[in-house]
Amino acid sequence: MIFSTLEHIFTHISFSIVSIVITIYLITLLVDEIVGLYDSSERGLIATFFCITGLLITRWIYSRHFPLSNLYESLIFLSWSFSVIHLVAYLKKNKNNLSAITAPSAIFIQGFATSGLLTKMHQSTILVPALQSQWLMMHVSMMVLGYAALLCGSLLSVALLVITFRKAITIFGKSTFLQNTSFISAGNYYKSQLIQQLDQWSYRVISLGFSFLTIGILSGAVWANEAWGSYWNWDPKETWAFITWTIFAIYLHTRTNPNLQGATSAIVASMGFLIIWICYFGVNLLGIGLHSYGSFILTST
Repeated sequence: MIFSTLEHIFTHISFSIVSIVITIYLITLLVDEIVGLYDSSERGLIATFFCITGLLITRWIYSRHFPLSNLYESLIFLSWSFSVIHLVAYLKKNKNNLSAITAPSAIFIQGFATSGLLTKMHQSTILVPALQSQWLMMHVSMMVLGYAALLCGSLLSVALLVITFRKAITIFGKSTFLQNTSFISAGNYYKSQLIQQLDQWSYRVISLGFSFLTIGILSGAVWANEAWGSYWNWDPKETWAFITWTIFAIYLHTRTNPNLQGATSAIVASMGFLIIWICYFGVNLLGIGLHSYGSFILTST
């Protein structure tokens, strides 16, 4: 009972903090001079990290297994992964505005996980035989960390495309008045710098996520061989995981060609954003295949 209460406390505190962080961040976008607000949002996300960590540890203790056995637990872990990505960027002591991606992602995912749609999954249950393995922590944690990093990197690429598209429109429709020349040049320079920064961060985060995804797929293949006698079975989850891996392998390959860097590679990463969600939720929605133990079941009202 006490562990369940602690879990609810950590859940509500973390959700409230992230909500406040997003509000503060929106204010800093309008009033950039208030440095204290930006620092408060950064500390808020760090506090969120510790709250979600406490939630996962509490659930781990009273359930007596690593909390990645169903969709609810994986969503909480995904939210935690976004806060980890932000914490790593924060420790580099660079104001990279990564919280514009990590904070909304964390609150959206955690809000969905704690909604009434997944009420039946909130209660911890005994692991199904397929999950009673030492590979659970290794395989699922690497996959979810990979999803988080790839989603974050893909959103950065989407932002890059939006700014690039707006820049093209601005250049096409810019005024020819001489008094506006310096203002336009300064604006274009700032946008170019921002695009370059987004491109670099997207590449770094996606590279990290691709490494996690590769480790997750390989460890999953070993686990599948132990559980089902085959390294690969081409069920829906495995198929879409392979498609996801292929898309981001193509992205990393385009990065080796200087002519394809920037908008071209960002388009590939943006496609990957949709494919990740198909891979993550597809099997849960269909409830078929060898990975159907975490099926998405709506709670009837």
